[in-house]
Amino acid sequence: METSSADFDELIVTPEFMANPYPLLHRLREEEPVYWSDAIGGWILTSYGDILASFKDTAHFSNENRLGKAVAYLTSEKRADYKPFLEHWATKSLLHSDPPDHTRMRTLVTRELTAKVVEQMKPRIQETVDGLIDAAQAKGRMDVVSELASPLPISVIAQILGVPRSDRHFFRKWADAILSFQGSNKPSEEDLLRAQETIVEMRPYIRQMIEDRRRNPQEDLISKFAAAEAEGGRISEPELISTCGTLFIAGQETTISLISNTIYTLLTHPDQLELLRRNPDLLASTIEESLRYESPIPRQPRVMKGDAELRGKKLKKGEMVFQMLNAGNRDPALFPNPDKFDIRRENNRHIAFGYGIHFCVGAVLARAEAFIAVGTAIKRLPGLRLVDQKADWDLEKRNSRVLKTLKVQF
Repeated sequence: METSSADFDELIVTPEFMANPYPLLHRLREEEPVYWSDAIGGWILTSYGDILASFKDTAHFSNENRLGKAVAYLTSEKRADYKPFLEHWATKSLLHSDPPDHTRMRTLVTRELTAKVVEQMKPRIQETVDGLIDAAQAKGRMDVVSELASPLPISVIAQILGVPRSDRHFFRKWADAILSFQGSNKPSEEDLLRAQETIVEMRPYIRQMIEDRRRNPQEDLISKFAAAEAEGGRISEPELISTCGTLFIAGQETTISLISNTIYTLLTHPDQLELLRRNPDLLASTIEESLRYESPIPRQPRVMKGDAELRGKKLKKGEMVFQMLNAGNRDPALFPNPDKFDIRRENNRHIAFGYGIHFCVGAVLARAEAFIAVGTAIKRLPGLRLVDQKADWDLEKRNSRVLKTLKVQF
């Protein structure tokens, strides 16, 4: 069926697009690579080159208060009901700031998640994965999402931050609520209220953790943040609370997607799974190809800090821009046969973790967790196969390419 560019806006908010966005994204890249969408309230970039340019141009494409714009479409009376929501996203944090504030906060986090630090964490990650697979092996079946992909990163980020085991169940609930409104600049009020209620619950919890660490420092990241705050000038308490909230969410969602998406994609491409079984040294490139092929974060929001022009389109100060990473990562200008899942792909310069100063600070950790989880599952679960070939994508999360369930047998 022929589709005109006028129909793009109608199609981009359908469940069908969420389930399989790639055909429409290819058309947008070819016909309207810089496209204004009334439906989601922002510009859509689908070309790898344009997305890369926007990552580099932090003077115009800003991270500051980008998510707070989600209530801008409401009347002023209704916006008044979202004071906690607006205050949270207006507070600068690791992900929601530009230089020099971003540089200052990023330095505190990156030194705790270096390749050397992550290497030391691998035995603990392997132990956690083995325990999860031990629990599933006796049954001969498992839901990869709830029994492996989700508990692993939640356990790891909780240990890093110093969250007690008894409180870790909060992580998934908070992540689901805060991610529910993202990916659109016109989310439903139901999603906005759900996110605000979570913010009101999460911030006091984090504040209490910080206060506890001031009195009784531990060997965890929140203790180190609290020490940096005490030194003055390095991070303020509001920034610290917002940054910890970001780490609670970001520290799990991308990795959940990456692990489950990789296993699902391998099981739906048996030739590539067999190739990997015969050549275990291809596991690292398999993870990278999965990041490209099913990018865990399909779209990244930016807010225009000033007027700019791109491909003849006028992008105005205050407007939202969505960098469609899943489109950039299937741009044929960079990736031959972009819709082919090829674990031997070379020069895989995907942008699944972003680019430049906002490149994902947890990328090394996410890759390590996925490498261990996927490699161990393939090795220890013989005859691994899908219960249902049809993907059970979470169609409610516009900014996450994540499965709700992934049921397998072995």
